[in-house]
Amino acid sequence: MSGCLMLDVEGLSLTDEDRQLLKDPQVGGLILFARNFESCEQLDELVQDIRRCNPQVLIAVDQEGGRVQRFREGFVRIPPMGKLGDIYTDEPQRACEMAEQLGWLMASELLVYGVDISFAPVLDLNFGRSGVIGDRAFAESKADVIALSSAFVKGMHVAGMAATGKHYPGHGWVVADSHHEIPRDERDMALIDDQDMAVFRSLIGKGLDAVMPAHVIYSQVDEHPAGFSEHWLQQVLRSDLGFDGVIFSDDLTMEGASVAGDYRQRAERALAAGCDMLLVCNDRAAALQVRDYLNDTGHKGSERVVSMLAREKPEQSALRADPRWQNASQVAASLMEK
Repeated sequence: MSGCLMLDVEGLSLTDEDRQLLKDPQVGGLILFARNFESCEQLDELVQDIRRCNPQVLIAVDQEGGRVQRFREGFVRIPPMGKLGDIYTDEPQRACEMAEQLGWLMASELLVYGVDISFAPVLDLNFGRSGVIGDRAFAESKADVIALSSAFVKGMHVAGMAATGKHYPGHGWVVADSHHEIPRDERDMALIDDQDMAVFRSLIGKGLDAVMPAHVIYSQVDEHPAGFSEHWLQQVLRSDLGFDGVIFSDDLTMEGASVAGDYRQRAERALAAGCDMLLVCNDRAAALQVRDYLNDTGHKGSERVVSMLAREKPEQSALRADPRWQNASQVAASLMEK
């Protein structure tokens, strides 16, 4: 059983307050940001300190590639996934092979330092409308995204890392950025199901480990953002699609989550909708409010989250000597040059 709160820390090392909070049974996860990274050596020490406080805490980062790669110095730069979509148009087999190599590379480099998961891959379609998604998406075509993301997930799994598809049921159509606004997608269910959800349906059928819902209101389907919607999470995701993996809320401090109320209400509604783990980032007071809510209600956490812990922890020297690392690094470098 794992606590369902995932929070963050401010600096390059833990404070006494951080250490005490990590020992709280309601805290089951910690997400790291660029501000928590200075060097590979420092990251190693930080993760070891985190593990001393809570050996089973799920350590996460956004390391999907392109503009969303929190750890850079000492790590291979992962290109935006849209570069793979460009290649797929003319060379689909080569693009899928590259996607698998990059998924393996991204995951392997994180696992060396004891980071359990990267919140990846992005399964949104690039309709050319969303600035916050853009080239983070593999492609516009659902068939292309299914092929490339499936290969990327395969690479992650080979490395020993669980994969999280985001942002269910699809963030690519809306223009508004849910970090700062409350996006509304006016498409009907049939269109969403045929386009965006086709990707999630396919990946779930292939063993996708986790899903992160979007803070988007799909107004013709339900009045609540997907991450607070029993319809989207219980009926569609769990029942219709048969998904039995982990559901991570997106960050509850985002503006797109504000429609659910204060932080205690956001936690209550996300859990009632079906989320297994609640992300509360960049606001310690908000995280403490959610922690207190969980304690007040006697919430027991989730058994599913344990499945996301790393399956492998390679040695850095062995990884760098592995021909797969060398080949994947060359693939990444060649795409970064394009």
